[in-house]
Amino acid sequence: MVSNHTVVALGSRLRKCLNVVTLGIQSNFSKYSDREKEAIRNAPKIYYPGTFYADLFNTMGKPTFPSYHTYKFVQDKIKQTALFQLLNIPHPKTRFFYGPRQKKNILDYFQYPFVAKIPRGSAMGKGVFLIRNQDDFSQYCDMTKVAYVQEFLPTDRDIRVVMIGNRVAHAYWRIAAPGEFRSNVARGAEIKLDQVPDDALRLAEHTARYCGWDDVGMDILIHKGNYYVLEANMKYGKAGFQKAGIDYVRLMEQKIAAGEI
Repeated sequence: MVSNHTVVALGSRLRKCLNVVTLGIQSNFSKYSDREKEAIRNAPKIYYPGTFYADLFNTMGKPTFPSYHTYKFVQDKIKQTALFQLLNIPHPKTRFFYGPRQKKNILDYFQYPFVAKIPRGSAMGKGVFLIRNQDDFSQYCDMTKVAYVQEFLPTDRDIRVVMIGNRVAHAYWRIAAPGEFRSNVARGAEIKLDQVPDDALRLAEHTARYCGWDDVGMDILIHKGNYYVLEANMKYGKAGFQKAGIDYVRLMEQKIAAGEI
C-alpha cells in the first residue's frame, strides 16, 4: 500500500526496511500503477532509483538517495580517476591508453610489475590484473580496447570505509589471501575489525564530500606512510557489517527515520 506520504524506494536495497515501500525498477514508467505513479511523483525523495531514473529525477529536480552524482560514477574507473586527479585527491599514478597506437606507449610510463584493470563494469576484484611481464601485458591488451594502467603499490591489506549520507557508517581492514595482491573479500580477503587510522577516515570523508557521493565504499591503501584512494564502490557488500554485528537493515531504517539520508 502506498500513499503520498510513503517513503518510496525503487531498487531492492531497502526491501527489508519496515519504513520503506519498495516498488521495483520498471523499464517503462507506464508499468507502475496509478497509485504508484502518484507516490513517485509526490515523494520528497526517491531511494535507490537506479541509474536510469536517477538521471530523470535529477532533471526534474527531485532528490534521490544515493545522489545523482553517486550514480554517475558507478563502476567507471576512468571517470573516478579523472575526478580524483582534478580534485587533487591522493591516488596511485594512473593513466589511460586508448586503442593500439596509445597502448604501444604504456611501457614508456610504467615498469613491471604494474596493475592493469578493465576500466568499466568490473567489480569484486574481477578484471584487475598484476602485470609482471610481456606475456601478462599482451594478454591484458587483448582483453580491452581501453587500457587502464596503475602503479603497483605492494601491500597485503587495504581499508574499506563505508560512507552513508555524510557520515562514516563502518570501516574495517581487508587482509589479502596468501599469494593474492587483491584485497577484495570476494577474492578471499579476511575482514579485520582492528582500529582504522583517523587519517583514513578523514580521507574517505573528504573524498566522498568533494565528489558528491553519499552511499559508497571507499577503498584506501597505505603505502610507505602515505594514504591513497584506490577507488569507490557504489555497490559495496555487507560482509563487513555482518562481521561487526551491525544490522544493516535496522541501520538504514534509523537513518531514514532521522532524516540523515
